[in-house]
Amino acid sequence: MTYLGRILFLSILLVLFAKQSEAVCGYESCPETKANMVNIHLVPHSHNDVGWLKTVDQSYYGYKNKIHHAGVQYILDSVVSQLLQDPKRRFIQVETAFFAKWWNVQSESMKKVVTKLVNEGRFEFTGGAWSMNDEANVNYQGVIDQFTVGLKFLNETFGSCGRPRVGWQIDTFGHSREQAAIFAHMGYDGQFFSRMDHNDKDTRMNDLTMEMIWDASESMSGVSLFSGMLYNFYSDTPGFCFDILCTDQPIIDGDSEENNVKQRVDDFISYAKNVSEVYITNHIMVPMGGDFQYEDAKVNYKNMDKLIKYINERQASGSKYNIFYSTPSCYLNSLHQSLESWPNKTQDFFPYAHEKNSFWTGFFTSRPTQKRFERDGNHMLQVAKQLSVLANLTSEEHKIDLDYLRQVMGVMQHHDAITGTEKQAVSDDYDRMMYEAIVGASNNARDALRLLTNMPYGEFESCLRLNISECAFTKDGADNVLVTLYNPLAHSSTQYVRIPVKEENYQVTDEKGRTVPSEVVPVPWQVLALEYRSNDTQHELVFKATVNKVSSYSIKKVESSEVKHSSIKKINPREDNNSETVVENSVVKLVMDNHTGRLKSVEMNGVSEKIVQNFGVYKSHTSCAYTFRQDGDIELFENDFEFTVYEGSLVKEVHQHVNDWISQVIRIYEGVSRVELEWMVGPIPIDDKLGSEFVTNFKSEISSNGVFYTDSNGRELMKRVKDKREDFVSDLSRQPVSGNFYPVTSRIALQDDTKRLVLLNDRSQGGASLEDGALEMLIHRRHLFNDGGGVGEALNETQYGKGLIARGKLYLILDSATDGDTVTERKTEKELFLPFWKFFSKTGGVEITPSKSLPDFNDLPQSVHLLTLEFFSEQEILIRFEHFLDKSEGRVISFNIRDIFDSLGGLAIRETTLDGNMPLSDMKRFKFHAQESGTKPSSVEYSTAQHKPLEAVKSDEASLFAVTLYPMQIRTFIIKTE
Repeated sequence: MTYLGRILFLSILLVLFAKQSEAVCGYESCPETKANMVNIHLVPHSHNDVGWLKTVDQSYYGYKNKIHHAGVQYILDSVVSQLLQDPKRRFIQVETAFFAKWWNVQSESMKKVVTKLVNEGRFEFTGGAWSMNDEANVNYQGVIDQFTVGLKFLNETFGSCGRPRVGWQIDTFGHSREQAAIFAHMGYDGQFFSRMDHNDKDTRMNDLTMEMIWDASESMSGVSLFSGMLYNFYSDTPGFCFDILCTDQPIIDGDSEENNVKQRVDDFISYAKNVSEVYITNHIMVPMGGDFQYEDAKVNYKNMDKLIKYINERQASGSKYNIFYSTPSCYLNSLHQSLESWPNKTQDFFPYAHEKNSFWTGFFTSRPTQKRFERDGNHMLQVAKQLSVLANLTSEEHKIDLDYLRQVMGVMQHHDAITGTEKQAVSDDYDRMMYEAIVGASNNARDALRLLTNMPYGEFESCLRLNISECAFTKDGADNVLVTLYNPLAHSSTQYVRIPVKEENYQVTDEKGRTVPSEVVPVPWQVLALEYRSNDTQHELVFKATVNKVSSYSIKKVESSEVKHSSIKKINPREDNNSETVVENSVVKLVMDNHTGRLKSVEMNGVSEKIVQNFGVYKSHTSCAYTFRQDGDIELFENDFEFTVYEGSLVKEVHQHVNDWISQVIRIYEGVSRVELEWMVGPIPIDDKLGSEFVTNFKSEISSNGVFYTDSNGRELMKRVKDKREDFVSDLSRQPVSGNFYPVTSRIALQDDTKRLVLLNDRSQGGASLEDGALEMLIHRRHLFNDGGGVGEALNETQYGKGLIARGKLYLILDSATDGDTVTERKTEKELFLPFWKFFSKTGGVEITPSKSLPDFNDLPQSVHLLTLEFFSEQEILIRFEHFLDKSEGRVISFNIRDIFDSLGGLAIRETTLDGNMPLSDMKRFKFHAQESGTKPSSVEYSTAQHKPLEAVKSDEASLFAVTLYPMQIRTFIIKTE
C-alpha cells in the first residue's frame, strides 16, 4: 500500500471508529466468559528483548537478521494493522522502550488509531516498564526508576487506559520478593511469570499451587501480590506456533485433502485439558507468541481466528471448552471474580534450575565490570537528577541529556543486560550507551554546580577511571585542584576521599580554609602494571571529608617543610621473625599470618573472631553466562601470599599478591568500623581449556548451623538454609555447590547467638554459605563453553587481547548478634551505594566559599533515606522518602516536610503510587483470599491505600504536611512548584 493509500485507509477507519459507542478500557473491556466451561484466555504477545543477541537498535530496526531475526518496528506495524481487521483481536505490549521508539515516528493519524485501540482495551500494555527487568542483580532504586520512566510515558501518551494492571515477568531467571512488593506499591493487581525451578514447578502442578498470594514483605503488613506461573512457557502452545518464524502446521480448513481442522482442534483441546487440571478455576491462560514474533501478524491472527472458530463450534455438540482473545489482566479479572481462595508464598524463587545439572546462578556474577558500570550509571543518575532540581535546570538540552540517562538505565535493568547474559557485541553497545549517557548527565551536573557555587566557570569534571586510581584531571599534577563533593544522601555524611596524584607533598583545606589531615599512599604495583593504564600518577591522596549536600576541598602542592600530615610507613613483615603482623587503628584490629600472608583474625565493635580469607576456583567444562556448573570441588590457592603493609594515621593497608592474576588490598580507615577488601582478578588463565568460577571465601568459627541471609534487591533480608527450599525439595545431586548460591545485591550475613559476620559488595554477585561460619562470594568468571541457553557464545570476556581484568570491593563487618545492631549495616549500605560523587576543577586562585543555600534534609529522622529527588515535569518535582530499617531494627516514625516543601518552591503536593504516575487516592487493587484463612469471599473485594494520602497546598497548616513511615515503607509525592 502506498503512503497516501495508507493515510486514506486510516482516515476511513477513524470515521468508522467515531461512529462506535464510547470506548471502554481496563477490566470493563474484558470478553465475556462462560461459567460452565473451561475458559481459554488466548493471549497474543511478542517477547522483545531490549538487547540480547542483537543490540537495542539492531533488534528494533531488523538489522543483522542473520544473527537473529528481530525487527520490532515491523512487529508493531503489523500488529496494529491486524487488530483493525477484527474488534475481538487483542495484543499486549510489554517493553515501553521499544514502543516509545516506534510511537515517536508515527503519523498523527496512526497515533489516533493506536489510541483508539488502547482505549478499547484491544492493544493493552502489560508490565509497562522501560524494559522487563531482571530480578536477581537489580537494586530496587533502579527498578523503581525504570518503571517511573515507562509508566510516565504511557500515562502522558494514553492516560489511565495506558496504565498496566498486571506484571509480566515471563523471562527473568528467578523472581525476587522485593519485585513483588514493588508491583504491589505501584498498584498492580498481580503478575505472571514462566520460569521456576523444575522441582518447584512439579510440586506445584501436583498440589494445584501454580497460582498464589505472595506475601511480599516481612516488615509491612498487607503487602501482597497475586502471582501466577504459566503452564508451559511464555512461548506458543507446543505445536501451535503460527508465526512465520515457526514451522508448525497452519489450520487448513478448505475443501482440501490437507484439511486438518479436526486433528488440530483435538490436539489443542487435549492440551487445554492438561492445563486445566493443574489450576484451581475454570479459567486457563494460554500465551500465543514468543521472541520477536508477529512480524507478519496476519499469519498469526488468521490461524488463531480459525482455532477460536472451530473450538467454539464444538460447544453445540457438548464441548465444554470456550476460547477467546484475552489479556493477562482479563484472565486475572476472571480469577478475582471466581471467589476462590489461594495458597500463600513467603520466600522467593531463587535459585532457578531448569534441570538438576543447570542452576542459573552464574549470571549473578557474569560480566562483573559491567555490573559495576551499571552502579556508576545509577550513581550519576541520582546525582544529576538531584542537582537539576537544586539548580532549577529546565532547558530542553538539560532535559534531553537527563532523560537519555534515565532511559539507558532503564535498558540496563533488562534481564539480558545487568545479568551479563547478552552477546559480547551487545555488551559493548550497552557500555557505549552508558558512557555517552553518563557524560551527558555529568554536563548537567557541571552546569548545576556552576550555579550553586561561586565558580561559574568551574570545570567540575568527572573521572570515570578512579577504579584503577586514574584521573585525567590530575595526571599532570594536583596543585591548585578543587575537589567538589556531592552527597546524594539525605543526611550529612563523613567519608574518606581518594584522589590519584603524583608522589608529592600536598595540603588539603576545606571551605573555611582549615587544613584537613591527609596522606599519600602508593597505588598497588599490580594496578600500575596494567598495560592500558597511564602511570603519570602512582599514588593516591587520602583525606576525610564531611558533606551535607555540596562541599569543596582545595588541594595545594607544598614543600615538605610545610607538610603537617604524617608520612606512610612501609613494613615488610617477613623481614621480622614474628609469626603474625597486627594492623590496627582505634576501632578495628586485623591480624595477618606472616607465613601464609592471609588474614587471620578480626576484632571490631567489641567482638573478636578468627576469620581466614582464601581464594579459590571451581573448574568447569560447561558453565555459561547463565549457569554455574562445577566439575568438582573448589581448588583453593595453597601458596603463601606475598604482602606488604603501609601504615598511616588515616589509613592502613595490606597489599597482597596471591599470584600472577590475583591481588588484593585490605584496608582500614581511622574511625570506620569495617574492613575494605579491594580485589583485582584477571586475566583468568585458560591454558587448561577449562572455564573458571573464581571465588573468595571467609571462614570463621561462628556456629551458623547452615543458616545465612542475603538481601532482596538491596532491601529486606531473606533467610537462606543450606540445601533447603521453602516449598519443595531441590535435587542437588549434580550441583550441590551452585544450587546453594543466591543473588547478593548489597550484603550477605551469618550469625550465631553472639556474633555476626557480614559482607557488603560494590556490585551484584553470587554468594553462599557452604560451611558453618563461612561466606563465599563468586567475583569473576571466564568460560569457553558455547552455552545452551540461547546466547550462542561463551562467556570469554577479553580486553586488549587478553582476558578481562576486574577490580572491585568487598566490605567486612564483624559485630554482636544483638537485635538492632544491623542498623549500622543499613546505613553503610546507603553510603556504599551512593557515596560522594567527585567533581574536579582548577582553583584559579578563587577563594572557596560555601555553596548557595540549599534545601536541608538533615532534619529528617536518621532512618529516612531521600530515595528520589527529580523533576517530574517542568513545574513538578517527584520526591520519595524511605524508611530504610526493617521491623527488627526500627519503629514507626513521623516527621513534617513543610520546610522541604517550601524550600523547593512548592505550591501544592499530592501523594502517588510508588511509580509517581497515579494519585494514591485512586489506587484500588484486587484483594485475594488466602486458603489459610479457612474461608472464601462471598463477593469480590478490593484494597486501597493503608493510610490517608497526603494532599495539601501552600496555604494549608503545617500539620497537613506530616508524614508517617513504617519500617521499610516508601512514600512518593509530587510537588507542584511556582
